[in-house]
Amino acid sequence: MSDIPETPFDIIYLGIGTVAWAVAGLKIRAWRRDPSLGLLVVALTIAAPATAFVVAAPLVYRLVDRIANLGNLATLLVYLGITAFSAAVVVLARMWTPPSERADSQVWDAAGADIWREVRRRLAVFAVLVPVMIVLFFTGGADGPETPLTFDTTFATIPQIAIFLVLYQALFGFALIDISRVCLGHASRLPPGWLRRGIRLIALGGLVACGYVVCKLIAIGAAFTGGDPGEAGGRAIGTEWLSTALGPAFAALGAVLITAGFAGPAAAAWTRRRRDYQALRPLWDLVYRADERLALEAPPSAWTERLAFRDLEWRTARRGLEIRDGQLTLRPWVDPAVVTVAAQVAERADLGAEDRAALIVAAALRCAVEALNTGIPPRPREDQTPLPGLDAEPAEERAHLVRVARSLYGPLTGEALAVATATG
Repeated sequence: MSDIPETPFDIIYLGIGTVAWAVAGLKIRAWRRDPSLGLLVVALTIAAPATAFVVAAPLVYRLVDRIANLGNLATLLVYLGITAFSAAVVVLARMWTPPSERADSQVWDAAGADIWREVRRRLAVFAVLVPVMIVLFFTGGADGPETPLTFDTTFATIPQIAIFLVLYQALFGFALIDISRVCLGHASRLPPGWLRRGIRLIALGGLVACGYVVCKLIAIGAAFTGGDPGEAGGRAIGTEWLSTALGPAFAALGAVLITAGFAGPAAAAWTRRRRDYQALRPLWDLVYRADERLALEAPPSAWTERLAFRDLEWRTARRGLEIRDGQLTLRPWVDPAVVTVAAQVAERADLGAEDRAALIVAAALRCAVEALNTGIPPRPREDQTPLPGLDAEPAEERAHLVRVARSLYGPLTGEALAVATATG
């Protein structure tokens, strides 16, 4: 089966590697902004197999061998990349050990001394076995012929290469089972949402990738005991199919699921920040028109707003602070009657506490801006009406302001203002 077409493998491996490296780049960027060991390990966990997939593409595989002038060197690089992934996953699994396996700690607590002792013991195993794998590879004489797709079944008849392959698969399989077990434990403790969904995808990806390990071990064992895998024969053909078709399919699908698991929660958080940033625009415009000194810069154009993809956390936080400053500036012009009417409208509409507060603030701010613009004198401090939400916790403040922004020109706000105007 030396005539296996290589183009599909180029497309699949390069595609997966490129996407995974894009995700790893985002994790590295996040780590540089907020250095933490957890983020660094996650970035390495994604970058190592991403590099392995790129090098495993036959096009890149042959290029590496040609540059190094050593046949099948790319195989060693690919397997060392996956082994680096295995080591990073083992560290991540220890850092993410479920709370039931820790003493007096919470699910996201930093790893303690006991956890780090376990990490060092497991990394010591990798530190010993990786040099052994390198020695076995170079002493096995597997430098020809060049076999980007059939290395395992071609050279598994050589004892040193067979041991090299089994060590690699054993480390990889252990890491996959370890991270899947830990992720399933975490997912069961998390509330519904993208974080739980992402961790479950990582667990599922790890279990699916175990199919690659099983296929490869069967193929390696059959090739080792069955002689030349290139011979015509049912077992040889089946062995090579396991190694070059079914196994890589499991690996590719597992890699896609694991990458999606790491990327999903981050993409969801980015989408939420961008949505909040744009949702706050009407409320920001209202307070900016009241006092342009509140903002560091003039309102961005509609196109600038749509094309805002970077620094969204900083932009959204700044917009929230400027809105808060504007709300305090407008407080002397808030009409208590409007607050009362808005509360009555919210009660008739049977709104929950959060939506009720948002409606009151939206109606009060619109009325206050109009009062300011028409020259109504401000109320003295003792007659000013405090608005709900000013004492919200930082974690809840943004959600409150987004609700206010969405209520600003809603029908209930219009109804409250119309009733307040009709009653004088």
